[in-house]
Amino acid sequence: MRGRAAPVLDGVSLTATPGQVTGLLGPNGSGKSTLLHVLAGTLAPQHGRVLLGDHPLADVPRRERARTLAVMEQSSDADTDLAVADVVALGRLPHRGRLTPPGPDDDAACDRALAAVGMSGTQHRRWRTLSGGERQRVHAARALAQEPAVLLLDEPTNHLDVQHQHELLALLRGTGLTVVVVLHDLALAARYCDRLTVLHEGRVHAAGTTRDVLTPGTLRTVFGVEAAVTGGEDGEGVRVEVLGAAHRPTPPTVTP
Repeated sequence: MRGRAAPVLDGVSLTATPGQVTGLLGPNGSGKSTLLHVLAGTLAPQHGRVLLGDHPLADVPRRERARTLAVMEQSSDADTDLAVADVVALGRLPHRGRLTPPGPDDDAACDRALAAVGMSGTQHRRWRTLSGGERQRVHAARALAQEPAVLLLDEPTNHLDVQHQHELLALLRGTGLTVVVVLHDLALAARYCDRLTVLHEGRVHAAGTTRDVLTPGTLRTVFGVEAAVTGGEDGEGVRVEVLGAAHRPTPPTVTP
């Protein structure tokens, strides 16, 4: 995938394992959000292709794609001041059509989604009255109401406090969906992701299980930090403790 001047992604390959949470990690500008848009079909790769199951994503009809794949963008802005119920109901459009009124199944799916993100009882609140974290949770509810098989999320923990970060990621892990999530918090990625792909300068630097990918060497090279990585054996979760910025050699000085 190419931008105006240089490749944004170059030779990237990623497989999202069904029923697992795959995390996309990397410093700012490494291509994480671009890759997520390629997976969603909103950006077309200049070379290569995206498969949804055994079928090229570009060949999957739009409505079928929308029923199978849901996207939660990084931004939680909205152009109009809708009620919460109306925002979540947008996730049901692939199932009923734009001109068909919602039925009992749609209402039930929206109620379940709001309950899952801890926003039950907010259906009549207006968008402008919500905090940034509440808007983020409503957008997560919209994606869940879509009842997809694949869920793509771009930094869904933005604007969330610590409690709701953990609640949302634990929810994603327990859905049984195929999840690809962009994260910037290494500790959250270590705790909730089954597999990781680390991007660095538009290429895959490392990919595999959380234990195999989150190594001190990768964290030093890609993220510029020294970190202690523990766990990962005998079913124990991986834990990452960032100790500080990695030492960068001081460039030599030139004297006349």
